[in-house]
Amino acid sequence: MGRSNAVPGRYRFLLLLLHILRAVTALEEKIVSKPGDNATLSCIYRGAELHLQSLRVYWQIADDQEECSVVHALISGQDNESEQCAHFKNRTQLFWDRLEEGNFSLLLLNVSHSDEHTYKCVVLQKKEYTKVIHQANVVLSLAASYSQPILRGPMRNTNSTEEEVTFSCRSGNGYPKPNVYWVNKTDNSRLPSSEPKITLHDDGTYSVFSTLKVKASPNMQIECSIENKILQENLSANYTQQKQSSDSSTESPKSLGKKGRGAQAVGIISIVILMGVLVALTCWLRRRRSSKLVSYTDVQSNEDEGRLSCKY
Repeated sequence: MGRSNAVPGRYRFLLLLLHILRAVTALEEKIVSKPGDNATLSCIYRGAELHLQSLRVYWQIADDQEECSVVHALISGQDNESEQCAHFKNRTQLFWDRLEEGNFSLLLLNVSHSDEHTYKCVVLQKKEYTKVIHQANVVLSLAASYSQPILRGPMRNTNSTEEEVTFSCRSGNGYPKPNVYWVNKTDNSRLPSSEPKITLHDDGTYSVFSTLKVKASPNMQIECSIENKILQENLSANYTQQKQSSDSSTESPKSLGKKGRGAQAVGIISIVILMGVLVALTCWLRRRRSSKLVSYTDVQSNEDEGRLSCKY
């Protein structure tokens, strides 16, 4: 009895995997998305004309050996959700109007930190036999810029035996967790600080709060720096102690405003008093002149007095 030439099923599967590995070399792309945004994972085949009925497209997680790795599947022109991971249910979409053009990119909705993976796109075509015609890898990272740091201080430490002051630095709405550095700008040396307090918010972003205690000096120059490694961003806030001379004084805009208004009021009162003095002097001169006219002429006194009198 002759041996059967049929290949067992388990070996067929291994042969298919080997064929997939040898068929094409995967391209890799890196993209960065903000938590809560939508991310497009690119997978574009530029080759011969395609017919969706003969294609199978698989999106899967490539860097994690979990029980479920299927992100999205397209079989014979139809979405297949039977093996899709629960984490990706109702969160993935293909661009249907571009599929026949070879664009198998995947839209991933409302990304979060749990979506940070390397994703693999595999496109298989079935004719005489099934073969891989295209594959691509996409590394998805999440990042968001932190707000401009707010630096406060120095605040005197009443409980300290030495002349010690405290600075605080705050920033938020960023991702991933930042690095916080305190720098003495007089010599660009790093300053030791307390462990920063990092808070995770509902939208997936972080806020950070850090404090620094240093010995007070007459020329303090302190910098707080917030570093986002993925975005290669480094935001900073600075404090420089202003040295004032002993014979000079600075006044706040509020106090200067009050003094200015007071001086203006005094000036108005002085003008009113001066005008009153001038009016009184003019009337006195007119009355004196009228008295001289009465002594030299014989006119009606009542009419003269009525014309020359001053009313106050």
